[in-house]
Amino acid sequence: MNERTVLTQHDSIPEGLLDASADSLHAVLPSCSLLHLPGLRPQPLFVAVLLHGNETTGLQAVQGLLRRYEARPLPRALSLFFGNLEAARLGVRRRDDQPDYNRIWPGTELGDRNEAKLARQVVGLMTQRGVLACVDVHNNTGLNPHYACVDRMDHPTLQLAALFGRLCIYATRPTGTCSAAFADVCPAVTLECGKPGTDFGAEHALEYLDACLHLDHIPEHPVARHDLDLYESVAQVLVPPDIEFGFGAGDAALELIPDLDRLNFTPVPAGFKWARVHTDRLPLQVINGCGDDVAARYFHVEDGYLRSVRPVMPSMLTLDRRAVRLDCLGYLMEPLEYPGARRG
Repeated sequence: MNERTVLTQHDSIPEGLLDASADSLHAVLPSCSLLHLPGLRPQPLFVAVLLHGNETTGLQAVQGLLRRYEARPLPRALSLFFGNLEAARLGVRRRDDQPDYNRIWPGTELGDRNEAKLARQVVGLMTQRGVLACVDVHNNTGLNPHYACVDRMDHPTLQLAALFGRLCIYATRPTGTCSAAFADVCPAVTLECGKPGTDFGAEHALEYLDACLHLDHIPEHPVARHDLDLYESVAQVLVPPDIEFGFGAGDAALELIPDLDRLNFTPVPAGFKWARVHTDRLPLQVINGCGDDVAARYFHVEDGYLRSVRPVMPSMLTLDRRAVRLDCLGYLMEPLEYPGARRG
């Protein structure tokens, strides 16, 4: 491993951590770092932040949490993982020569890279410590409400999600995510806290983490139906690398509507015009949970427009061109009920 992919562990708060910005954190933590802090209950809560360097709400939340307990013990042991510090220094999701730090975890399709070895090391260390739960804090680039993502449909995981809010998405792709890896060890959630830089996002994440620290245990009974709105992410929408795209009235092969992200978490009817198309081919890939391209099931081109074949509900649609190229355009969801839900 090179120095950027070596894991450093700490058992006390490094000087300067509480006041560092994301782009200056590398001066406090020179490499990926795992910070272990004791608490009144010894079983630790694991929290990952900055897996994407420009998603800073997690850092703000854990800094606020640590300030809150500067003069008193934590209610529970806490292990904090600080991820892609080099990307955070540059203010980007990841550097062009790096893998996505939320695709490197056990189950990854990226092979045996140094970053994947580091991620396996983190999971192994936390397994040895008997981790209570995993919380991975993220932001997104489009207009989205706050919600939790889960990789398992068991009751403790859904209880952990419901503690964040009513809205929860079950997803099995992409692979190699932090929460998916920890789901084999403990209840695990990904928190999507809206766009970075908002006080509400950091405050919501902080209060959630504090609530998790105060849990005696994670309940194993079903969540009441009225406490959770559950959706399944059924497909990931990508723009193929060889398709030029834009948002507006240009002449790219795919000219998506300029306010595309307003469709997030909104039912979109069949026949809706998503884009003006200047190509003979279907200009999107839609990858289902099995890894198959099912674009024709959801979209077709008619009269020069990309239209919905069937009603859909998108999430995480973005207007950020770089985010589209590095990750995806967004996701498609369907409502979901899980077996055994308590009617409460």
